[in-house]
Amino acid sequence: MPMGSRLGASPEMIERNMSLMLLLIVEKTGPDEHETQRRLAGTDAKEIQRFYEHYCKKNLVDGLKTKKPEEMARHYQIASVLYDVLKTVTPEKFHAEFDIYAKEVEKEKASFSHYNILPLNISGQRQPVMEIPEIKAAVDLLRKIDGLPMPRLDPVSAEKETDVPTVRDLFDWLWLTFGFQKGNVENQKEHLILLLANIDMRKGANAYQSDRHNHVMHSDTVRSLMRKIFENYISWCRYLHLESNIKIPNDASTQQPEILYIGLYLLIWGEASNVRFMPECICYIFHHMARDLYDIISDRRQDFDPPFRREGSDDAFLQLVIQPIYSVMKQEAAMNKRGRTSHSKWRNYDDLNEYFWSKRCFKQLKWPMDSAADFFAVPLKIKTEEHHDRVITRRRIPKTNFVEVRTFLHLFRSFDRMWAFFILAFQAMVIVAWSPSGLPSAIFDPTVFRNVLTIFITAAFLNFLQATLEIILNWKAWRSLECSQMIRYILKFVVAVAWLIILPTTYMSSIQNSTGLIKFFSSWIGNLQSESIYNFAVALYMLPNIFSALFFIFLPFRRVLERSNSRIIRFFLWWTQPKLYVARGMYEDTCSLLKYTLFWILLLICKLAFSFYVEIYPLVGPTRTIMFLGRGQYAWHEFFPYLQHNLGVVITVWAPIVMVYFMDTQIWYAIFSTICGGVNGAFSRLGEIRTLGMLRSRFEAIPIAFGKHLVPGHDSQPKRHEHEEDKINKFSDIWNAFIHSLREEDLISNRERNLLIVPSSMGDTTVFQWPPFLLASKIPIALDMANSVKKRDEELRKRINQDPYTYYAVVECYQTLFSILDSLIVEQSDKKVVDRIHDRIEDSIRRQSLVKEFRLDELPQLSAKFDKLLNLLLRTDEDIEPIKTQIANLLQDIMEIITQDIMKNGQGILKDENRNNQLFANINLDSVKDKTWKEKCVRLQLLLTTKESAIYVPTNLDARRRITFFANSLFMKMPKAPQVRSMMSFSVLTPYFKEEVLFSAEDLYKKNEDGISILFYLRKIYPDEWKNFLERIEFQPTDEESLKTKMDEIRPWASYRGQTLTRTVRGMMYYRRALEIQCIQDKTDIVKLEHRRTVESSQQGWASFDMARAIADIKFTYVVSCQVYGMQKTSKDPKDKACYLNILNLMLMYPSLRVAYIDEVEAPAGNGTTEKTYYSVLVKGGEKYDEEIYRIKLPGKPTDIGEGKPENQNHAIVFTRGEALQAIDMNQDNYLEEAFKMRNVLEEFESEKYGKRKPTILGLREHIFTGSVSSLAWFMSNQETSFVTIGQRVLANPLNFYGPSFIDRHH
Repeated sequence: MPMGSRLGASPEMIERNMSLMLLLIVEKTGPDEHETQRRLAGTDAKEIQRFYEHYCKKNLVDGLKTKKPEEMARHYQIASVLYDVLKTVTPEKFHAEFDIYAKEVEKEKASFSHYNILPLNISGQRQPVMEIPEIKAAVDLLRKIDGLPMPRLDPVSAEKETDVPTVRDLFDWLWLTFGFQKGNVENQKEHLILLLANIDMRKGANAYQSDRHNHVMHSDTVRSLMRKIFENYISWCRYLHLESNIKIPNDASTQQPEILYIGLYLLIWGEASNVRFMPECICYIFHHMARDLYDIISDRRQDFDPPFRREGSDDAFLQLVIQPIYSVMKQEAAMNKRGRTSHSKWRNYDDLNEYFWSKRCFKQLKWPMDSAADFFAVPLKIKTEEHHDRVITRRRIPKTNFVEVRTFLHLFRSFDRMWAFFILAFQAMVIVAWSPSGLPSAIFDPTVFRNVLTIFITAAFLNFLQATLEIILNWKAWRSLECSQMIRYILKFVVAVAWLIILPTTYMSSIQNSTGLIKFFSSWIGNLQSESIYNFAVALYMLPNIFSALFFIFLPFRRVLERSNSRIIRFFLWWTQPKLYVARGMYEDTCSLLKYTLFWILLLICKLAFSFYVEIYPLVGPTRTIMFLGRGQYAWHEFFPYLQHNLGVVITVWAPIVMVYFMDTQIWYAIFSTICGGVNGAFSRLGEIRTLGMLRSRFEAIPIAFGKHLVPGHDSQPKRHEHEEDKINKFSDIWNAFIHSLREEDLISNRERNLLIVPSSMGDTTVFQWPPFLLASKIPIALDMANSVKKRDEELRKRINQDPYTYYAVVECYQTLFSILDSLIVEQSDKKVVDRIHDRIEDSIRRQSLVKEFRLDELPQLSAKFDKLLNLLLRTDEDIEPIKTQIANLLQDIMEIITQDIMKNGQGILKDENRNNQLFANINLDSVKDKTWKEKCVRLQLLLTTKESAIYVPTNLDARRRITFFANSLFMKMPKAPQVRSMMSFSVLTPYFKEEVLFSAEDLYKKNEDGISILFYLRKIYPDEWKNFLERIEFQPTDEESLKTKMDEIRPWASYRGQTLTRTVRGMMYYRRALEIQCIQDKTDIVKLEHRRTVESSQQGWASFDMARAIADIKFTYVVSCQVYGMQKTSKDPKDKACYLNILNLMLMYPSLRVAYIDEVEAPAGNGTTEKTYYSVLVKGGEKYDEEIYRIKLPGKPTDIGEGKPENQNHAIVFTRGEALQAIDMNQDNYLEEAFKMRNVLEEFESEKYGKRKPTILGLREHIFTGSVSSLAWFMSNQETSFVTIGQRVLANPLNFYGPSFIDRHH
């Protein structure tokens, strides 16, 4: 039955309702206003068709060249919806031409899909980012597909002519060849273009090119990227003695093969999901696929059959390669039982990855991978299956190399050398202290020395214990160990047993032949045959340690041996360590090793000397006395009644000393690391500025230090020093941005902001305009000086020049006052009056008669009048006419005070016979609306009226800490900052689960068990910030209820003071703001350079803000991995829905923010049921809602394997960009002033001072912002300072490895 009949409605009514729906859709999606006013007749099908045709023509055809890509994407989406409505409304009157036209719309709609950073597939208006020469060169390089054979289409696609895919670039070719997903292809395509462009920018960083539109990529750009990306693969091939499958055809005239290999690896990595935690497994996959790629591109055929194909699906690679490996990992993870199962019973990522450290993976796994291989066996010890009437027994591949057994015996096994050293040293010191003299020189006594030699017997016992533990703790891994490793463990045990027998036996036989220390060494040279057999045994026992010491000294030789893949060298090193792929030759340079060794030698000398003289030696005498005392009679129970020589008492006395002996090494390390860290920090100039007083005294040097480190140079400029004015101007921009960020965060008040900023009206005075907090109270002091000087100008000048800031303040006030008067005066007669006064003052200063010709004690009266004048000038919100009259009257009073009260001979200055009107009757107040002019008035008023010293500005402790830290850091030794376009690109990745995003009103007012709400608590611990916040929003609450009217402002304020995602996102987006500011500064330098060269610039848009944003886009990416964002989006739970809306608002607030999440979709299965399919999705903020950019299908739920946080980061890491990556937790923050130094930090990766061993991890210092909340937080804050700031200066160089670390993601 038709729906209309069943519902009791006519077809005409349905048509009318659909037409109304069409209007609602158009109005909701937002077409032009005159289109929404069109009225469609409910039964007029032709009108609906005309509307559809008109809409498509106006917005899709005519708007192609004028509208932005985002608008075009929206119009194509609307047109698609309109077509569906049209087809539903008029099915019988539908024309075929609309069907054809709609197919064209759908085809073009794909070209205007939402993009991430680069609008690669969008035609029409070019975006600024696509005008960057390096981006265009990288795109052109990827689109060179000439000479490539084309893959044959599968039969399903061949039947549909409209579904035939087009190959526009090399990634499209790889997509059709190897069956990657389209979302993965588009994602990695943009990734590679940005990588190539950024690397090319650095290689041609300062090269001046007259025609940048024809930019050609640097020849070494692709090769350097290949070296980084394939470094691990090449090392893996050498380790397994394989030939690399990265082969470039001999007739290759372009870099097309190199791009194909890089693209293939990135596509494998981008779709690997959890397999990304197994780098050598990815090497195995790439090794075989690279061979297939070479076979295809080296063949001369026109077409070929793709090696990966699944009919009707674009996830062939995922299903055929990744899915089987993922299934193995999922089965192993299921055996874990959420951490309740022993590690020895299941395989983790490392265990599975180590399977690819030997050539047996090629024999067993093969390619294409054999599903019957033992690697894919289910986690059962034995499984049998029927296969062609045969019973095949498959054994699960066990763990390799190492099986973790949880036991406290690891305390000895893992630190056996440390335990052995301290035990042997303790034994030797006790023997020496027990000697008659008890002094260290007693070791030269033959008897004492003979007793000291017993430490080698103790060492043999400890070695035997270590060898025994090696066998016991590795017993569960024996069935998976190679035969050579088993033999090694057994031989080590046999040798340890042999020495445990030989050394005591030879010692007992040598007691009668005692020797002294001098005789011991001389006898080796003189007569070896007379030496005791024990000495020979000791020498032989020490021989391996002697060789180890030699290798330790000659570090480069040891590094070469360990990294060697030669079978002969590996055979000789077999005894020391098993053959492993990782951790080979991981040593610092010789100089660093010697410094580190010297550090521990000095530490141990002090520790052992203290232990001997303070702990052991003073206890020997009392111990002897106790041992030779007779046994006493005890009234109570005696614990050790049968021990001779009171050994129970001796043990009781010595036990605490022994414990302190083993534990005080940590104390000595803390002392030495503090000393060395302090010395290192002093040489690195880390303590230049520690207080506000030091900041004031050194502020003049801060712009110079800023220009030295944070202002990039331009090699294309002529050889000269940059003007100091340029450096100061750049410093002013950065400093003011820093101060304004403090005000935005409510750490300072409006008055403190005005006292701290450097004025933007630079150049109005002959002296540099320092921040007012340096000049505060200087004018009142200068007025007192002027009042006390009655005789000579020289005395006044000398007193003013004693303090440079007083001189700066006086000159600036004097010149600024005349500048303001000049801007107010209109009439020429009035200007003559001011000019006469100015000339009279200048003449008196030149003749040094100012004190004689002016009554300087009247200056305070003049200062008060100027204060009133400035107050009126700043009252711009009121009516101008009444203010105008008051200003004129004040100007008249000021002139009278100057000419009659201050100037001794100034009575005739105001007289003018030709004056027709009153003095200052006509004034100009147009300047009052100018922001710069108003800043000048505010600054002048601060200088005139601030009588107290600003030494306590700012008052907020956190603001003080940040200002002093930023100023201090400018004096540190750091690499010089490059231009923004030449810096290393980087990304920030933040994992998020269900933590707080933004405090709700209910959260803020909800009281805990003590009756305290979050808002009340925050107001009490941050009272000054709350006061500054109310001042910023210009609101004074009358009661608690009135605060609820400002909840939209209060919620972010409270959230910025909690551990919320909103705070983290704001902090990370400071990186982008800093880059935009610095990029504009760099572009200003380029424009000045072009003008100096008198060459017309070919980059007319480079100085624009749009281009600065484009450069920031390709240099910085921020991705928040909101794992359950998709679930929160569809959830009906109010809290989840609120989290979704808050995250959406963050994306709308920060357009460059990207959110990645795991989407769970119910998909139909082949047997008629449904199954869950998982996708990794990237979205960004649109006009009102989020917009999907990429969608990549996953082999399963990532969080079913491993732990939540790393899996959450892993699925989103494919959406990050750049060469460096910073992993930030969602409870961390960032500051704008620190973001300005990011260019310097990233230069450490490429610094030449490290030679070939450049750092791959850079750590940054952390500040615990909750340190003032509680005593526990204070302790954790101090712990961070101790371990990171002090300790890591000793252990790590260039920076510490802790906290918000940067990693070179391609190493």
